[in-house]
Amino acid sequence: MLRFIDLFCGIGGFRLALEKRGLECVFSSDIDTYAQEAYKQNFGEKPSGDITEISAKNIPSHDILCGGFPCQPFSISGKMEGTTDPRGKLFFEIIRIAKYHKPKIMLLENVRNILTIDRGKVIKTIEKELKDIGYTLHKLLLNASFFGVPQARERVYFVAIKGKDIQYEPPRETFEKKYLNSVMEKDVDKNFFIDRDDICIQKLEDEIKNKLEPIRIGIVNKGGQGERIYSTKGHAITQSAYGGGVGARTGLYQTSKGIRRLTPDECKSVMGFPKRHFVSPGLQGYKQLGNAVVPSMINHVFDGLRGL
Repeated sequence: MLRFIDLFCGIGGFRLALEKRGLECVFSSDIDTYAQEAYKQNFGEKPSGDITEISAKNIPSHDILCGGFPCQPFSISGKMEGTTDPRGKLFFEIIRIAKYHKPKIMLLENVRNILTIDRGKVIKTIEKELKDIGYTLHKLLLNASFFGVPQARERVYFVAIKGKDIQYEPPRETFEKKYLNSVMEKDVDKNFFIDRDDICIQKLEDEIKNKLEPIRIGIVNKGGQGERIYSTKGHAITQSAYGGGVGARTGLYQTSKGIRRLTPDECKSVMGFPKRHFVSPGLQGYKQLGNAVVPSMINHVFDGLRGL
């Protein structure tokens, strides 16, 4: 059985995906105490804490290193400080561990902006570091919308392979016709709805056709981030850990009962998690889902490996 480690594990998107493929998780780590507790609720074990304080020799040997390393230093919704941000430097913890254990594969995920931040210097650094310790890198820019997930979530997936025995074939989009209205709940608490005088609907529902993308139909206030209204005939916007506006983190959507944010269970659905998967209550849960990887996307990426 192939063994993997789950770094910056959050609520366990990588683990959920790879255990489905029959792999064994032998180590997990996350510095966030709320994420640790959520992970324990889901998998029966509490992750180790700050990876910078854990010696590589105390991490079990493994075939695959997984990590959705912190994206805030590279995100357009953050300050985009890249590897000058302490969180951006956590990539070098991955290098430190891989240099010691020499796993066959590394599966990593981050935001699209990592490809262009600092005029491409960040991605060149990543490529060089991986090459220097003997890995061939495959970079995949994939949008979950084109793989049966009703959310526009474009992410970069890194598949780093050691040696020449293992080959890689990138996944092909499935273009499955799944839309947000298929996961929307019917009975939702009134606290998720908004009732304001500055709502402006610009498209009628009868005029809208299904699309594998968010369909913007109106605004609240000035229409800034978190103030845009979408149709459920399309996809959810990218779920976020942070953000402002009345629709922060989930976006606003028009339903038969009014305009509202997504519930935690709906957010799980648009991230590809089962509803039974535990997340912390309140804003912490939204943050955890916004920071998570989409498990089915990890499966698509993993399934391209040949010769493992």
